[in-house]
Amino acid sequence: MRFQGKVAVVTGASLGIGRSAAAGFAREGAAVAMMSRDTQRGEAALEHVREHARAAGGSDDQVLFLRTDVSQEDQVRSMVQAVLERWGSLDILVNNAGIYLQGDVLTTSFDDWQRILATNLAGAFLCTKYAAAEMARRGRGVVVNVSSEAGLVGIAGQVAYNVSKAAMIALTRSCAVDLADRGVRVNCVCPGTTDTPLVQAALSRAPDSAAARRALEQARPLNRLGTAEEIASAILYLAGDESAYATGSVLSIDGGYTAR
Repeated sequence: MRFQGKVAVVTGASLGIGRSAAAGFAREGAAVAMMSRDTQRGEAALEHVREHARAAGGSDDQVLFLRTDVSQEDQVRSMVQAVLERWGSLDILVNNAGIYLQGDVLTTSFDDWQRILATNLAGAFLCTKYAAAEMARRGRGVVVNVSSEAGLVGIAGQVAYNVSKAAMIALTRSCAVDLADRGVRVNCVCPGTTDTPLVQAALSRAPDSAAARRALEQARPLNRLGTAEEIASAILYLAGDESAYATGSVLSIDGGYTAR
């Protein structure tokens, strides 16, 4: 129960890594606010996370779902205020919300470019801005950003996504040095291709989805995709007191993809 008494906000919490991270925090005693633009999926994920809270001796009141579009400043501001009104504090922020679109620099439309950056990067900036203000006021807090292996190396055919995730690493380092003297740590994880609904949807668009999956697996030394639970474990580590000396860190969880 290493997060007993803590309040964690997880964006993009309706599926995949975000849902697994929210469940992990609830399982270890935190009050959890789950964010998503998708109300139907968000409410389904809410029940899943509440099951984890109950299994650990907690209650349904320990977990909250708030429909939030992280690219909209007024909604982010309202989300943070709602969390503070509910629990009186905000200790942990996980910036996980993200969307994915394929396309190189020649084929990506400017509208798609702006849409990716608005959610993946501006959303993390806005959530950090308003959540970290409360953390800094209290002199403690942790932000964990979810970047990607695509933020560390160039991956063909996804220019906007690559740039958004590389910028997430720069945002992490910038905020880490800006907020260190206010007691706020900022780190990020860089997952490799993970077996999540987002990846499954991308594979389904390939002419041969099975071959596309094998290619992704064979591109990494461990010869498999990651799981949402493995990435969530790294998020919880960076959010916990055992990593108290880490800020500005970039932790790759990618099956060795970027080690080659």
